Amino acid sequence: MSELDSEAGTLEKLPVTGDVVQSLPGRDALWTRLECERFLYDEAALLDTWALDDWYALFADDATYVVPSTDAICGDPDWDLALINDDKSHLAGRVQRLKSTWAHIENPHSRTSRLISNVRILADDGQEVSVAAKFVTYRSRPYQTTVYSGSVSYRLRRTGESFRIVSKVVRLVHETLRDSGGVLSILL
Repeated sequence: MSELDSEAGTLEKLPVTGDVVQSLPGRDALWTRLECERFLYDEAALLDTWALDDWYALFADDATYVVPSTDAICGDPDWDLALINDDKSHLAGRVQRLKSTWAHIENPHSRTSRLISNVRILADDGQEVSVAAKFVTYRSRPYQTTVYSGSVSYRLRRTGESFRIVSKVVRLVHETLRDSGGVLSILL
């Protein structure tokens, strides 16, 4: 038995932890989580480098992007106030504004750095995967650094070797955005 076979055998015997869908075999669940983690890390890198067109291309045609208000983080965006409640066409307008000089606060662009952690697979029906994660986003402007943190949930649709975002919901843990001047001018 080669060393590689030995390692693969060990990988198969790893226990499936509570953060992974129990109905999946261990190896498939681990692989799905790794694929999803890679996708989330790549998404964060696109946002940090302001590759907004490439980031926008990650979304499915029927996608939604929601950031509920800080006083109703579990609210229904159809009934409750949301900081962002975009379908793909509204998201296209948001991306265009951020890339233009019309978004005065982002001219020049903020410097951002995102950390993604605690990635958990909540459900996988073979077509779509529900994923939850925690995030911290550092946003630096002249003379000020603001930290945004919270949880994010995704519905990702499988597309060949990758995914498309069907739904992204970002829930901030902040009581208020007062420290950032009450402005959320970046994409989380």
